[in-house]
Amino acid sequence: MDFNVKVGDPDKLRTACVVVGVSAPRRLSPAAERLDKASRGQLRELLKHNDIDTECGKTTLIHHPAGRIQAARILVVGCGKDNTLSPQAYFKIVAAAAVALQASGATEAVSFLAELEVEGCDPGWKAQRMVEATRDALYRFDELKSEAEAPKRPLRKLTVAVADESDLVAARTAVRDGIAIANGVELARTLGNRPGNRCTPADLAGQAQQLKQQHKSLKVEVLERKDIEKLGMGALLSVARGSRQPPKLIVMHYKGSKAGDKPLVLVGKGVTFDSGGISLKPGAAMDEMKFDMCGAASVFGTVSAVAELGLPINLVGIVPATENLPDGDASKPGDVVTSMSGQTIEILNTDAEGRLILCDALTYAKKFDPFVVVDIATLTGACVVALGNHASGLLSNNQDLADELLEAGQTSGDRAWQLPLWNEYDEQLKTNVADMANIGGRDAGTITAACFLGRFTRDYRWAHLDIAGTAWKTGDAKGATGRPVPLLMQFLINQCAAQPAD
Repeated sequence: MDFNVKVGDPDKLRTACVVVGVSAPRRLSPAAERLDKASRGQLRELLKHNDIDTECGKTTLIHHPAGRIQAARILVVGCGKDNTLSPQAYFKIVAAAAVALQASGATEAVSFLAELEVEGCDPGWKAQRMVEATRDALYRFDELKSEAEAPKRPLRKLTVAVADESDLVAARTAVRDGIAIANGVELARTLGNRPGNRCTPADLAGQAQQLKQQHKSLKVEVLERKDIEKLGMGALLSVARGSRQPPKLIVMHYKGSKAGDKPLVLVGKGVTFDSGGISLKPGAAMDEMKFDMCGAASVFGTVSAVAELGLPINLVGIVPATENLPDGDASKPGDVVTSMSGQTIEILNTDAEGRLILCDALTYAKKFDPFVVVDIATLTGACVVALGNHASGLLSNNQDLADELLEAGQTSGDRAWQLPLWNEYDEQLKTNVADMANIGGRDAGTITAACFLGRFTRDYRWAHLDIAGTAWKTGDAKGATGRPVPLLMQFLINQCAAQPAD
């Protein structure tokens, strides 16, 4: 799908459809006001008779508009009662417009939704999020269907209209960023949506090699079982014991800055299927455990977007990849393993396996002398209970880093919420058998999981994103979301902006 930016009058544009907003009770946006005048009051007449729904996210399609309007259709999108929209309301409005356009038969359109007032957001922000929300709404995962049900006349081009010539440069840059981020989100969603037999650790390694072919700025290393054994990654290996699929440690290097600049490191949990191991999960909805590698998928998506944009940073993406299955050789509750750090771990629950593969990857990250490390993982059901599917859990050993990630989440609309990382919680990991247990009991499960990881990250600035509630949707809309690629990309773009000029 193509996106571009232009300045123009909505009534004079020859296009298949022009998109405008209307608020309750009968407030027309500037573009809608101009269309109403050109159509001799058609929009106000429809509003008067309640033929246009102004509820936020509702759409009304007007064919063959009256008067001097050049467009073949007008799509009116309801914006609710507020004079100034929240970012979340804006996402909803843009997504609704995309779905309605796709169903309308219009193959191209011009959208004036970027003129809507959004709290604290400039035209560039609105243009970028229009691209991201549109692509998100129109994403389809049908690569495994024998007969994909594609729209007969899909939307192929969307033009973002801005009010002033002075906004064009910023809006074009924003659209470019939005396209790259949308590409990264779609990659993460597609990897997450693939079933366990189509997305194994070896498949993820192959995906890394594909990215390397697409971007000359990437270098890829894939560490095999013998390499992992040589490094002493006993925690990662303990999870892999139950699977016939050999584990992989996938390392992607992006060089966009000077060789001496410390890299930012992203570590993504890559459990390509999680049965729980010997601590077997209930059968209901176990198919959704293919999504347990969505942290890894988000690293792939972010690395891809960074390379596409050519951001001036050094970035390392680390993905420990394995399955967690109940084979005769699988780890058992009560087993003690030695991590790469040399610390010993009593495995009280084999379904708390994500932290086991992450702790070795986080120890490995130290070799890069990182500027900062962020791990991303579908780690705990407790995070879903605490935050639902609206915000990712955030815990960090550095408050400045936590604040930067929280700000990036607010800006991108991919929000996170910080939880405490206090020593009192860390005490729940005590055991008289080893240096630590891999679980801390029923209480505060998200926090104690992060405390566990914190024992392997004391030598650098580190943050943990628990995306168990945000990485995928259940029910009729079941599928990966691609989160937190937008948050991570905004964080990295902000890091670039904060760098001193040469």
